[in-house]
Amino acid sequence: MVSRSLLVRTAPSSDVLVVDGRIAAVGPVLTAPAGTPVLDAPGATVAPGFIDLQINGAHGIDLAAEPERLGELAAVLPRYGVTAFCPTIVSSPPGIVERALAAWRDVRAGDGDIPGAVPLGLHLEGPMLNPLRRGAHAARYLRAPSPEVIAGWTAADGVALVTLAPELPGALAVVGTLVERGVVVAAGHTNATASEIEAAVSAGVTMVTHLYNAMRPFAHRDPGPVGATLAGAVPVAGIIADGVHVDPLAVAAAWRALGPGWVALVTGAVSELGQVEGVDAVRLADGTLAGCVLGMDAAVRNLRSFTGCSLAEAVTAATATPAAVLRDPSRGELVAGRRGDLVVLTPAGHVVATVIDGEVAWTAA
Repeated sequence: MVSRSLLVRTAPSSDVLVVDGRIAAVGPVLTAPAGTPVLDAPGATVAPGFIDLQINGAHGIDLAAEPERLGELAAVLPRYGVTAFCPTIVSSPPGIVERALAAWRDVRAGDGDIPGAVPLGLHLEGPMLNPLRRGAHAARYLRAPSPEVIAGWTAADGVALVTLAPELPGALAVVGTLVERGVVVAAGHTNATASEIEAAVSAGVTMVTHLYNAMRPFAHRDPGPVGATLAGAVPVAGIIADGVHVDPLAVAAAWRALGPGWVALVTGAVSELGQVEGVDAVRLADGTLAGCVLGMDAAVRNLRSFTGCSLAEAVTAATATPAAVLRDPSRGELVAGRRGDLVVLTPAGHVVATVIDGEVAWTAA
């Protein structure tokens, strides 16, 4: 069998050689097998492909309305450096989750004809949320935690991540069941106290969804989810670094408190991403924030701007940390044997090219 290979050359930075969809070598001035295609990007930086744990849509695609367009969403994400993602379904009418799971199975089985970023499993943001902190989620679709709500929700069947409010009656039992099924559980849209967050972590919660947003606010006598997270009680904080959902100073405070390995950038992007210009966020008629127009590459650049961290540190928040959240050892680092999913970046953090499974999926040229 003839090997399939690609050499990404970024001299004087490290080159990356991918063979048969896996990273074969990383280092300066690599030698590739004869006939290997070369992606030349002098002066650029090669990073692992970005992983977005929370994205609802983009380019006119709204997964909660048309989950069957999952493959189309996957096809547009490489332009933002995204090589893997968790398609996110908010609290929705009956049947939407089932349709989304069917779409996920179709894409993973290769039944679609549109290549792109890999959907790793759904992120079900709801419906077990606190009505007091529901944000843009429709109240009529919220449900109390119960075994019936999560019937069929397993990692093997396509549910990667579930966001719920852990203070609700019955929620901790649901957390335990989901964790046993291999599903990652996050606390979000929550009015929990700090002690309730700590109890949730003991039950198996390993992340907070969009830190600061749609949760009990921090107060010095009532620190709540924000205080518990910043104090290190929760392993990872998802954060939307668009400067609108979270003020740049609050992003900087979280980064200073937590740092690399504890912060996972998420976009929370909705269908307006790539469709509108000059809009900083999407809001309901009453002004409630209802989604982002943020690409993951912009989130990485913003994190650098807001915190002063290095490009490598910002990239970690979009690669190694989300991979760790999903317990996925095949992604997130430039190490021999990992998947050949790469993003090539300018020194300023703009995407030059995106490589998925050793194939160039998008280039800026």
